[in-house]
Amino acid sequence: MTSKTTKNKVKPQTLKGFRDFLPQEQRLRNYVLAVFKEVFESFGFEPLETPSIEPTATLLGKYGSEADKLVYTFSDKGSRNVGLIYDLTVPISKVLALNIGNKITLPFKRYQIQRVWRADKPQKGRYREILMCDIDTFGVSSPLADAEIIAIIYTILKKLQIENFKIKINSRQVLFSILKGIGITEEKFGLSVLQTIDKLNKIGQDKVNKELEKKGLDNNKIKTLWESIKSAQPDEKLSEIISFIESFGITLKYYQFDPTMARGLDYYTGPIFETVVQKPKFGSITGGGRYDKLISLLGGPDVPATGTTIGLDRICDCLKELNLVPPTIKTGPSILVTLFPSSTDQSIKLAKSLRQESINCELFLEETALDKQLKYANRKGIPYIAFLGPDEVKDQKVKLKTMQTGKQETLSLQELIKKLKSKSGS
Repeated sequence: MTSKTTKNKVKPQTLKGFRDFLPQEQRLRNYVLAVFKEVFESFGFEPLETPSIEPTATLLGKYGSEADKLVYTFSDKGSRNVGLIYDLTVPISKVLALNIGNKITLPFKRYQIQRVWRADKPQKGRYREILMCDIDTFGVSSPLADAEIIAIIYTILKKLQIENFKIKINSRQVLFSILKGIGITEEKFGLSVLQTIDKLNKIGQDKVNKELEKKGLDNNKIKTLWESIKSAQPDEKLSEIISFIESFGITLKYYQFDPTMARGLDYYTGPIFETVVQKPKFGSITGGGRYDKLISLLGGPDVPATGTTIGLDRICDCLKELNLVPPTIKTGPSILVTLFPSSTDQSIKLAKSLRQESINCELFLEETALDKQLKYANRKGIPYIAFLGPDEVKDQKVKLKTMQTGKQETLSLQELIKKLKSKSGS
């Protein structure tokens, strides 16, 4: 007979497009996030956070019809129409609309690291829940602000030792001029055409052409469109940005003018940029640009703005595939302090002393067989084990075992600290 408990038992599962991050993966993410924050703050950007849920009126109508379909919307318990945030650009623009001249003075530079949600089709490098990392500068129309955003992208990737990347640069104004040249002057239709052009690297030119035909462009216009794109040159503002990024020390090896790059979201108004790695290939790892009208669209003043999203997930995937994950973050604590029934107090004190020296240390929490403690350290990949048996306590020493070699040595506390610090590089 099946018991009620068995009958009602829920099968554990993780929803498609969502993920659980176990310690080894989360350590990598924390490492990359620490690099992000260090670089952001070194350029003078400040942290900020916004709600995960906004009114649908705030979210919809800013991204374009295709992206709007990916916003998770629902009625809450108060029958209000709300949605999970799709990106961090619209929420921060709302914050600016509410707070400029009050709690925020311009220019304003902020970074924001938060989860966003997209009802997208899950695939490699594309998920439904994403930890998004954004930087934006508000109140500056100078191309130097755009160049600084690009310099931050470059600094982060170099700091993570990613070398084989290109920051692609284009401008919506360059693209709008091309569209105007083939007779497309209506803004909404022009944005729809740009959304299709943005799919070039994902679906190829033949499929893009077919989609453009469905949108009403004849073969001659499509042919002229591609000819104009291929012969396009940077406009005055883009040329200034390129000059500035070279002053930041970014050489042509790491950036290129790419007139086929369109960025799919409607709110971009000027320079746009994306970063791709040549290997492994899984789309852009950063994406952004200038959006000078979005804050006024949300009811605020007319404020110029520029920024980018930096893709944590794709950068982590890139580090793993290129074998660039630092060995020091592949494991958790540097050392496991074992327990002997006769010296538990001394083991607790040893662990405390190591932590006071900024050495990550785990204390085994059961007085159990030593081989069980060794197996635990081995499973976790902990490189060192400290033993405090009766002899070591008597001599005020610590026995250290290096797991990789099996070598054991007896050290004083200061010798142990010195050895562990030298191995960690601190």
